[in-house]
Amino acid sequence: MAHTARTMPEGGTPADAAVPADTQPELISGGHLVAKALKAEGVDVIFTLCGGHIIDIYDGCVDEGIAVVDVRHEQVAAHAADGYARITGRPGVAVVTAGPGTTDAVTGVANALRAESPMLLIGGQGALSQHKMGSLQDLPHVDMMSPITKFAASVPATERVADMVSMAFRECYHGAPGPSFLEIPRDVLDARVPVDKARIPQAGHYRASTRSAGDPDAVERLADLVAHAEKPCVLLGSQVWSCRGTDAAAEFVRALNVPAFMNGAGRGTLPPGDPHHLQLARRYAFQNADLIIIVGTPFDFRMGYGRRLSTKATVVQVDLDYRTVGKNRDVDLGIVGDAGLVLAAVTQAASGRVDNGSVARKAWLEELRAVETQAYDKRLPRQHSDAVPIDPYRLVHEINEFLTPDSIYIGDGGDIVTFSGQVIQPKSPGHWMDPGPLGTLGVGVPFAMAAKYARPDKEVVCLFGDGAFSLTGWDFETLVRFDLPFVGIVGNNSSMNQIRYGQIQKYGEARGRVGNTLGDVRFDEFARMLGGYGEEVRDPAGIRPALERARESGKPSLINVWVDPEVYAPGTMNQTMYK
Repeated sequence: MAHTARTMPEGGTPADAAVPADTQPELISGGHLVAKALKAEGVDVIFTLCGGHIIDIYDGCVDEGIAVVDVRHEQVAAHAADGYARITGRPGVAVVTAGPGTTDAVTGVANALRAESPMLLIGGQGALSQHKMGSLQDLPHVDMMSPITKFAASVPATERVADMVSMAFRECYHGAPGPSFLEIPRDVLDARVPVDKARIPQAGHYRASTRSAGDPDAVERLADLVAHAEKPCVLLGSQVWSCRGTDAAAEFVRALNVPAFMNGAGRGTLPPGDPHHLQLARRYAFQNADLIIIVGTPFDFRMGYGRRLSTKATVVQVDLDYRTVGKNRDVDLGIVGDAGLVLAAVTQAASGRVDNGSVARKAWLEELRAVETQAYDKRLPRQHSDAVPIDPYRLVHEINEFLTPDSIYIGDGGDIVTFSGQVIQPKSPGHWMDPGPLGTLGVGVPFAMAAKYARPDKEVVCLFGDGAFSLTGWDFETLVRFDLPFVGIVGNNSSMNQIRYGQIQKYGEARGRVGNTLGDVRFDEFARMLGGYGEEVRDPAGIRPALERARESGKPSLINVWVDPEVYAPGTMNQTMYK
């Protein structure tokens, strides 16, 4: 009988001899390495739409105690990650499959870039072993994502998975915050490697604090400018909230008697009724101030690219991003640093002076308050209008009156949300959310999802345009499925009215309805169909009672309010693109 010779490796042990169980290396998959890296960053939830390329991440999340919120569209997952970051101050995470899964998320990532929101998008990819072979859903994701992220890369080996997740998080906080993208090929994600061969960064040990108090000499100079200014004002932008510098900002304006305006996520830094809180007198202030301090907002279209500021004023800009300071408009002083730390340092430096000028600025504050009151009184009759169809000013007035100090307000729309920006005042810091300078429609449902998930103790109130809701509205069902109640209001005029106004101005009334007219959709019935609460309102007297019933329902809700389609917000009528 023939025998086959056995191969004996060096050392004399048969090659197929069993390795004792207690000496076998502990193995871990790429998906579980992702979950461990997310856990190290403090991530407690991912927003996702499933796909075969990414399911091992779900398995890892289950083991690490990370919740999986599955949505109906990848754009929603990305927006929700963005919204989660804004609410919590921690990076949000979305996980999507390859190809169309990743391209569907592009809008959410782009929005986070312009809004300076730290989020990580993880995308699937075909196996490395099938590279350039035409595998399922194969696309050049990294090339596509690089222009709209602070960091975009592909993971080349399973051992590097957790290391590169931590690298992506680190890059989210380089300068002003923003999104990162990481693609993980399927075979890299599914492979199992010895734990001791994988780099797994430890929580708190792989990135440093990014909080900078700015150049001390520049801080002293700003303190001197404030002390000697007769008519200063400050604009508190979104970075005041993203830096969690709202307390320092409030102390700055109160201690030094500086009138304050707020935009973006900076809204709510001062509560309504604060003597330093101004909203409607901004144009007057920017034209008559002798010192204008712009904190955490760029000179972009919202600021007229800096041209709205008086050429006679001394202009100071404080920003996390060096590239933003002095962009589009020269400044007299630029400070790169954390908004809260810089303002706290300026307050301390100026408060130590014999005369910091605060008493002498009383007349300037009274001058601005008179302008503010005049503008408010002029608009007040429309806020109380009983007209039918409903005047949008009446709708946003009722919403403003409905909000509590614990209400997070979200605006998702064009013309109707432009109305709300004039009237609605959040009562607490961090309680205002809008898409940001990209002007993305469709953020409302995912932002509501993220806000309510992250802060179940808060009430979430969202105003939609009917066109905006339509983009991501099917994920209303996700809010029902995960029991995330919110009060939703649709300002319904069956039109994309902001664009309609511009078309009328350019081409006349006869062509004012081309490509911008929607059907008369009963969004209240849509909400009820999906298991939420819905009401229709045509009489302005019915708005507040309907809002109260939505609040009491404890469900995701949509109050469908029919507003006048022939009325436009001043901000819509003043847009330069229509001139």
